[in-house]
Amino acid sequence: MQRLYDFFRRHPTGVDSFWAVLLLGTSALSILEGGAVSGSRPAQIVTALALSVVVALRRRAPEKMLLLATAAGLAQLGLNVSVDVADFALLVIIYTVASGGTRWASRYALIAGVIAPVIAQLRWPNPHQDMGTQVLGTVFVTVPFVLAWVLGDSMRTRRAYWAQLEERATRLEKEREQQARIAVTAERARIARELHDVVAHNVSVMVVQADGAAYVLDSSPEQAKQALETISGTGRQALAEMRRLLGVLRTDEGAEGGEYVPQPDVEQIGELVEQVRRAGLPVEFEVEGAPRPLPSGVELTAYRIVQEALTNTRKHGGPDVGASVRLTYFDDGLGLLVEDDGRGAQHELYESGGADGMGHGLIGMRERVGMVGGTLDAGPRSGGGFRISVLLPIKPGR
Repeated sequence: MQRLYDFFRRHPTGVDSFWAVLLLGTSALSILEGGAVSGSRPAQIVTALALSVVVALRRRAPEKMLLLATAAGLAQLGLNVSVDVADFALLVIIYTVASGGTRWASRYALIAGVIAPVIAQLRWPNPHQDMGTQVLGTVFVTVPFVLAWVLGDSMRTRRAYWAQLEERATRLEKEREQQARIAVTAERARIARELHDVVAHNVSVMVVQADGAAYVLDSSPEQAKQALETISGTGRQALAEMRRLLGVLRTDEGAEGGEYVPQPDVEQIGELVEQVRRAGLPVEFEVEGAPRPLPSGVELTAYRIVQEALTNTRKHGGPDVGASVRLTYFDDGLGLLVEDDGRGAQHELYESGGADGMGHGLIGMRERVGMVGGTLDAGPRSGGGFRISVLLPIKPGR
């Protein structure tokens, strides 16, 4: 049954042609039997043939077939061919143009469908009926024409509704795909920032310790051994963080399949500062205000800002540089101030957005701060050195 239905949908003109032939055959039998149809037989055959063509081509050229049906009806009036079985084609074409034709054709079909029974009653009155009966009969004949138009117009409205739903579903699907691509891009950017911070910080510590170990290897083996231990510990920490970051890229493993290191938070900034101190950079660390739990995004951002700032100090501060880190808890946010007394970064590095020659340190900071709705101010200090000031707000209700 489904195959038959699909065949009918693929060959609409063939189906209509079948019904047209059936209508023409029925009309021919009525004409040959000489029923109640008036007019000459050739005129009857011509009008029946024209109306059969209307049925056969109604979906291929609905507006043209509407005009052909009108011409056939006028020919019936002029040639005195009274109502016949072939006039059923008028109901069919009215439904067709109302369901899918243009607006003018639909209105024209409705008006013609209302007028046609009246004209037919006036052209071929029944002398054996009184006026009231004739009027009632005309109304009764008009109802099928109006119903055909209403059914066709309802079908047009329904098709338009389904077309709108399909268009909306297609648009929503495209929007979901676009949002998925945006999410993937954002996640890649986040992972890139995390990897930059992890690699830049830890590798910087390892390079400093390796240089120090090479310098004191002969004169002070104990210090060289401590430097190598620091390198080993820093490397393990970097590997652990990189495993956590790259774990989100494993599509074939669930959350239970791997071990993930917790995201760094504000409490671990003290450990970070201590690690930097062991690497040879003097850092003063101060906390003002009452520490309290913060949103995870704010805590991670604060940690990465301090990490990147101290990494930049080692890169650009020069020899004998010192740094200070101050955390300030406000009622509505967290303040960070990282300063050093070194040479500072070259002017064009922070002026152009933060490219540091090895990555995009300040750019990454600005992106992180912007994601949590904070503000960042970075630039040289008066008197030498570099200064990074950050305010991370705590949104109400979090």
